[in-house]
Amino acid sequence: MGWYAPVTAQGYYQHLPKVDLHRHLEGTLRVNTLLEIARQQAITLPVRADALHTLVQIQPDEPLNSTVFLSKFQALRQFYQTPEIIARVTREAIEDASTDGVRYLELRFTPLALARVRGFALGEVMDWVCESAAAASRDFDLPTRLIVSVNRHESVDIAAQVVELALQRRQRGIVALDLAGNEADFSAFPFLDVFRAAQNGGLKVTVHAGEWGGPGNVREAIEVFQADRIGHGVRVMEDQAVAALARERQTAFEVCVTSNFQSGVVPALKAHPIRRMLAEGLNVTLNTDDPGISQITLSDEYRVAAEEFGLSHAALAAVILAAVRASFLSEVEKMDLLRRITRQLDAAVD
Repeated sequence: MGWYAPVTAQGYYQHLPKVDLHRHLEGTLRVNTLLEIARQQAITLPVRADALHTLVQIQPDEPLNSTVFLSKFQALRQFYQTPEIIARVTREAIEDASTDGVRYLELRFTPLALARVRGFALGEVMDWVCESAAAASRDFDLPTRLIVSVNRHESVDIAAQVVELALQRRQRGIVALDLAGNEADFSAFPFLDVFRAAQNGGLKVTVHAGEWGGPGNVREAIEVFQADRIGHGVRVMEDQAVAALARERQTAFEVCVTSNFQSGVVPALKAHPIRRMLAEGLNVTLNTDDPGISQITLSDEYRVAAEEFGLSHAALAAVILAAVRASFLSEVEKMDLLRRITRQLDAAVD
């Protein structure tokens, strides 16, 4: 089967054994859960309960830009009121991924975002997420690893604390450190020593770059931060030298098509460079970013890849296997997952 030949069988995308490497816990919450939390915690909402979704999900009539997209997180942050709530939303995020046919998940979370509303200790928040994720991973038969995220526009001292606490929890599912936040206005360089400490301690590194900032940030992430993966990275195609560097290193890109459109990174869905990235030999994976905010599943992203960009079953399978290889599993775990998913991919077209 050729690289470009879309597959549209009903139920096909959900049955694909998918891998999600870039999914933010804070962007994955269910609206019904938020309504329950608002009632239980007596949270005053600026809208009627039946309009809560307008605060936390992208709406058809809203401008598609970073300001609107990020505003959804501001609304969501008021809901992290108790340890039980943080554990619940972690569990539901993993359950929803399992229901969608995800067979391996790397779920990232920002400890400061979960801790801030009630002043929780960062270590306690990380413990609650680790415990809930481990239980949900067993209950829903979905291997899950955790990535802790820090923001460029926030404190380097906080980031250093997060790394120290993450290193203490490597045996509890935390495998990597992520740098996120406003890359257009804030440099990554103040965090370099923090990321070096994480790498020296055995954590992998992924960096949001080439999303709202240009391809120079992708080069910086690869050459200076020695990132194992790039979050988004789609603006790499604006500089052929940087694209060549990424191709030579085979640095994995965590591409999130719908998010890139909704947050204004690309002007139209059809303008997304994923097809060009694949054609030029870049190491592309497909992910959700914030499925709750975007009102999508990973199956939806694979449907878009096939039906909007013409990717064949062979191409979709290659992207899934690329995600397995780019995962932060141990080599033994990675080879086992490759074997299992290869069998399931073969069965998906039988």
